[in-house]
Amino acid sequence: MTKNAFILNFFKLYNLIWRLALPFLKRNPRLRQGFEKRISFSHLSPADLWVQAASAGEAYLAVTLLLNLKPRARLKVLVTTTTTQGRDILASGLTPDRISPNMDLTIAWFPFDMPDIIRQAVAVISPKVLVLLETELWPGLLYGLKQKGIKIIMVNARMSTKSFGRYHKTKCLWKYLAPDLILAISDQDRQRFQKIFETSKIRTMSNMKFEAIETDPSSFRSGRDNVSDILPCPLPLTILASVRRQEEKQVFLMLKKILELFPHQVVAIFPRHLDRLRSWEKRLSRLDLKFYLRSDLSSPITGPGVILWDVFGELKAAYAFAAVVFVGGSLKPLGGQNVIEPGIHGAVTVIGPYYEDFAWAADDMIEKGLLLRESSWKTVARTMVTALDHPPDPKTQKALVQSHIQSKKGGVRQACHEILKAFDLLP
Repeated sequence: MTKNAFILNFFKLYNLIWRLALPFLKRNPRLRQGFEKRISFSHLSPADLWVQAASAGEAYLAVTLLLNLKPRARLKVLVTTTTTQGRDILASGLTPDRISPNMDLTIAWFPFDMPDIIRQAVAVISPKVLVLLETELWPGLLYGLKQKGIKIIMVNARMSTKSFGRYHKTKCLWKYLAPDLILAISDQDRQRFQKIFETSKIRTMSNMKFEAIETDPSSFRSGRDNVSDILPCPLPLTILASVRRQEEKQVFLMLKKILELFPHQVVAIFPRHLDRLRSWEKRLSRLDLKFYLRSDLSSPITGPGVILWDVFGELKAAYAFAAVVFVGGSLKPLGGQNVIEPGIHGAVTVIGPYYEDFAWAADDMIEKGLLLRESSWKTVARTMVTALDHPPDPKTQKALVQSHIQSKKGGVRQACHEILKAFDLLP
């Protein structure tokens, strides 16, 4: 079968699958809002630059990118997203007073990737450049853009092991839909993309997420005044942060062990989801130790104990008072949680063996000793107790983490450079 026949047959089938799926998608509560605009193109308008930000994570990156994009001439920009949360993030972050005065910006729903819809959307928007964030490879969109000769740039591109296996198996399709330029966040990601998109120009860049990290601890003001009423305690504070349901049993065993080995401390437990509070109350009732609900405290507790944090939004503020922090989502394959914030405050930070969602930050921090990774709850507990027995200087720890984060910035500048270069709008 020739290339053209293969592509035409694939997209005929792909279009048919979308057509059959639309009635079911319309019933989906997450897709109901904006559904009519997802299946049309009448609400779209011409733009020079089209930025697609799938959902919340990509929307935050799009905000960071566009706030730093400074074209020297007028540029029409369309930003699309697939979720309500993404739209809210874009609307609140990309206000007219924050973006370049040379930028005319519109926010819209991303149309479904049905080739019949995408083809007409591309014709209406007629961008010179489309920017995709992270790993968002829509075959209908890529095909529609390639047909029109529109430049495709992927920034902050990443590809997990699982995704690579899936895309590599279907390489016979993707090789015809290759972006023009891919800026990957690591050499490993670059190699994976190169095996799928052999004709793309691929370079590495610093992860744009580093740009959004505030390295000044004094900027973590949300909830700090309230937290300071009950912290610092006279004893060392240990935080078990963002604990997920699937690892609760292990964390409870870890809690018993660290209290057994280092009894003179206060431990604050922050469940990742507040609907797990009742479960934690039952577990803590089994301990021969007083535990408190955060909402019942108005002053520091004066002796050893456990605080079950039942107030939302105070974790970052509490980090400022911690000696050691365990970051949850890491004892089971759950992707991990933010490993950077505790270290910014100078706390010794420990995780379990799983952290894939934050490998972009964690790998280098582990290598430099700024983050401690252990293989089980038992070794996590021992490491935390060692840190309590022999605490490092928090000022030194804080300075090292802040310096490391600062050294990782620069990805946004590189992405903006490539976008402006495509328009010949470099300053």
